[in-house]
Amino acid sequence: MASSDPRVAIARRDLASLSREKTIVLALLIQLFVAAFSSFLVVGLTSLYDPGATASGDVDVGVTGEANESLLRAVHESEGAEATLYATNATAFEAFQRGQVDAVMVATRGADSRIAVSATAPDGSIQTTLIVVQIRETLRTLERQQRNLRVQFLSNPPVPLPEDASASPYFGFTYTILLPLLLFLPPFISGSVAVDAITEEIERGTLDLLRVAPVDLVDIVDGKAAAMAALAPVQALLWIVLLSFNGISVANVPWLLVTVGAMAAIVVVIGVTLGLVMGERKSAQLLYSIGVLALFASAVFLPEHPATTVAKLAVDSATTTTYALVGVYAAMAVGLYWLARWYTRRLDVESL
Repeated sequence: MASSDPRVAIARRDLASLSREKTIVLALLIQLFVAAFSSFLVVGLTSLYDPGATASGDVDVGVTGEANESLLRAVHESEGAEATLYATNATAFEAFQRGQVDAVMVATRGADSRIAVSATAPDGSIQTTLIVVQIRETLRTLERQQRNLRVQFLSNPPVPLPEDASASPYFGFTYTILLPLLLFLPPFISGSVAVDAITEEIERGTLDLLRVAPVDLVDIVDGKAAAMAALAPVQALLWIVLLSFNGISVANVPWLLVTVGAMAAIVVVIGVTLGLVMGERKSAQLLYSIGVLALFASAVFLPEHPATTVAKLAVDSATTTTYALVGVYAAMAVGLYWLARWYTRRLDVESL
C-alpha cells in the first residue's frame, strides 16, 4: 500500500488512539512487566506451579508408630527431610507442639500387613506448603519401597516404573506456561480492540464521516483490522527480546511471529465481523470473548494444541506436524480475511 493509501491513514489513527485507552495501556504494561522481569517472576510463580521446586531447607519429621522402621527408611531416602524417632504418639505430638519438629507421621500396621500413615502438619504456617510437599514425597518413597519389597509375592510382577527425570521445573514453566501466555495475550487483546474500533464508529455515528473521504467501507475495515493485527507480532517480538535479556533463549523466532500473526489475524477478523454484525459494543465484546475462548478450547481436538506448538518451536523441537499446523493457521487467517471482505462489500452502510 502506498503512503497516501487511506487505509494507512486509518491504521495510523487507530494506533495513535490506543495511547488514550487506559485499559489497553494497563494490559500492555502488565505484559511488559512480566516479560522484562521474567527471570524473577519464574522463581516465584514456579513455587505456585510446583512448590517442591523452590523448596530449600530440611523438614524435621517426628516418626512414631509400630511401623516406624519402614517410615524411617522412607524419610531418610527422601531429600530434604530429617527424621526423629519417638517411642509414643504422645511424646511425638508434645515435641510438635513445642516446635521441636515440623510435622508428625504415625505409621501403623494393619492385620493384613498394610501400613497406614497419618500425618500432622501446622495449620496456617508460612512453611505449611513446604512441609506438605515434603510429606507427600516421603509417602511416595514409602509406597515405592513397599512395592519393591512385596513384588516377590506377586504371581504377575507389575510393570516397572520409569526412572525419575531430572528436568528442571523452571524450564517447563517458562516454555509451557509463561511464553505461550505472553504470545497469546497480544492477539486476544488485538481482537478485543478491533471490536471496539468498529462498534465505536457505529455507535458514535462517525463511520459516515470517514466515508466522506474517497474510501469505502472495505477500506475502513481493512485499515482498522491491519492496525490491530500488526500490533500483536510487534508485541510478541518485544516480549521475546526482553525474555532473552533475562537469559531465556527462544528458538525459531520467525516461525513464532508467523504463528502469532496468524492467530492475531484470525481473532481480529472475528472481532471486526462481530462488530459489524452486532453494531453495539457490549454485545459484540461478549460474543467475541465467548467465541475466542471456545475456539481456543476446541483446539484440544487438533493434533497439537497451539500452546504446545509455541513451546515446541521455542525449544527447537518442532515436528512436521508443528510446522504444518502453523501453515494451517496462516491459511485459515487468509481465508477468514477474504471471507470478511466479501461480507463487508455486501453490507449497506446506511443500515449500520
